[in-house]
Amino acid sequence: MPSTFTDPAGVARDEPLYTVVHNDKKRVAYFYDSDIGNYAYVTGHPMKPHRIRLAHSLVMNYNVYKFLEVYRAKPAVTAEMTQFHTDEYIEFLQKVTPDNMDGFMREQGKYNVGDDCPVFDGLFEFCGISAGGSMEGAARLNRDKCDIAINWAGGLHHAKKSEASGFCYVNDIVLAILELLRFKKRVLYIDIDVHHGDGVEEAFYTTDRVMTVSFHKYGEYFPGTGELRDIGIGSGKNYAVNFPLRDGIDDTTYSSIFQPVISAVMQYFQPEAVVLQCGGDSLSGDRLGCFNLSMRGHANCVNYVRSFGLPTLVLGGGGYTMRNVARTWAYETGRLVGVEMNPVLPYNEYYDYYGPDYELDVRSSNMENANSPEYLEKIKISVIENLKKTAPVPSVQMQDVPRQGFGMSDDQEDELDDMDEDENKDVRRTQRQWEKERTRQDEFEESDDEDMAQANGVFKPNGPQRRSILDFKNPKAVEDMDLDIGEPAPPSIAATAAAAAAKPAEPTAVDNDETMIDNDEAQTAAAEPEAEAPATTAAQPAASSAAKVDEDGDVDMGEADEKPAEPEAEIKTEEIETAPAPEPEAERRPSPAAATAEPATEAAAAASPKAASPVPDANNEKPVAEEPSKVAEEASDKAPAATTDDKEKEADKPQE
Repeated sequence: MPSTFTDPAGVARDEPLYTVVHNDKKRVAYFYDSDIGNYAYVTGHPMKPHRIRLAHSLVMNYNVYKFLEVYRAKPAVTAEMTQFHTDEYIEFLQKVTPDNMDGFMREQGKYNVGDDCPVFDGLFEFCGISAGGSMEGAARLNRDKCDIAINWAGGLHHAKKSEASGFCYVNDIVLAILELLRFKKRVLYIDIDVHHGDGVEEAFYTTDRVMTVSFHKYGEYFPGTGELRDIGIGSGKNYAVNFPLRDGIDDTTYSSIFQPVISAVMQYFQPEAVVLQCGGDSLSGDRLGCFNLSMRGHANCVNYVRSFGLPTLVLGGGGYTMRNVARTWAYETGRLVGVEMNPVLPYNEYYDYYGPDYELDVRSSNMENANSPEYLEKIKISVIENLKKTAPVPSVQMQDVPRQGFGMSDDQEDELDDMDEDENKDVRRTQRQWEKERTRQDEFEESDDEDMAQANGVFKPNGPQRRSILDFKNPKAVEDMDLDIGEPAPPSIAATAAAAAAKPAEPTAVDNDETMIDNDEAQTAAAEPEAEAPATTAAQPAASSAAKVDEDGDVDMGEADEKPAEPEAEIKTEEIETAPAPEPEAERRPSPAAATAEPATEAAAAASPKAASPVPDANNEKPVAEEPSKVAEEASDKAPAATTDDKEKEADKPQE
């Protein structure tokens, strides 16, 4: 029988987490900042940056990170954001906070900040993380440091030059394309978000160096742009491609239009780099979307763009059902590195988000598809005809690069590597080295630093359980509670009680009701009205003791006063020291030593006069195992206490 591995959720892990689909050795850079999930727009807002943290957790626990170069990009600063946005707008984003927003009422109306784009804590820092990852990814593509760059925190395609729109404040896509244009002649932008990418189209509406292609819902829908006839103006005429769609488009029909259009774009435009916006609100069941794409239908678009082998920047975007967006982006990360991930989700810190099926899948629903084949064919033919009207591949005059690029240069990265080595001389593999390392897909056996992976949120599956002797129990065996009452307690229980009694009682550490008193205080303690009732001897019938106890378990002091207490028998110290006679359950006050004893031992001792008697067994001349509470009382008797003569004097006095 093969060994079964289970994850912390108890799911059997007989199959691998992923299988290698194609091994083309693409270098994939993955940008993630752990702080991105700490930001929240406002209560009840559909945009939740926490979804990026969910997707990252799946990427880590599927072990896909082994094929990635993981980076934490430097957040974009004001000087970088103003490459596209106006200085006044960025300055406003930097200054406004929830505490002082009332003083910026005029600016909020001017820059469209307030409703869809609220002011929240850390607004500017959030924009910096989003834009920094996209610009750094573009810079690495320019320097040929990677073939594919991923930034799921980017893709905010609605932001305008001096205006926020559609939950977007800073347009990281435009900033990334501007960086790519420093080294690439032509850049293709593809948008599969359910909303039209109006901010990116507007930024490059008059240039022939950037072609924008958007597949979106059109008609009584935000933002209201993206008509088929919007094709650009001036030099950019026919370089803006819009494919308006209706509700309910599914995987088959979406693929029938996406692949022919993208193929024609590649043929006529011949880009040198691609920016792909993967908005998750085109998935089925999205809170704000109206398409019916499954997770694999959405990922097929990503995989098709990847097949052209161009430098590609993959970004996030919309998506307002967190669990579905996280599933899809994690799955697409796997497809970008060439692996197919197991449909059964591995355990992760956000495992409960994916119930009740706990699968890596987003299924299409039975939503009606309003996109008829005739309508789609008509739009497709019109789009391709517009592409044919474009001029031959536009030439770009080459010149010196006018400014320093975004991101770090090679020399700066080398300095950071040297500094990291100097600061961690005794570390086998530093965090920076671990994040930059990529596992080869053609390795026979992979090696990994499990401690480092666990520190970065990877849950290790449990191996096969080691067999224990307790796993093989006799179902017909008698439990401890079924022992005969006349038999002594099991040695293990008796040994436990003896060990507890063997510990010397220190006066400073004793914390029970039977505290030790001096000879001078003995008379006063006996005269107090709250004093205990005298202990009943072993010869006294149990029925008479039960009559002195009411329903609440309290002792009836009235009957106790009628009969004077009998004198206590003298204890001879030279003989075997035994515990006093057992008290009735209602009159006996608990002690910590008795409270810690086994319940089964107390039940057996209470029901058996033989087991509770301090008299030694006549057959073997050995004392029977005593009740744990009696052992504790014996321990207290061994400590300094009132003498025997004092006890006899107390017994001769009538009970008050």
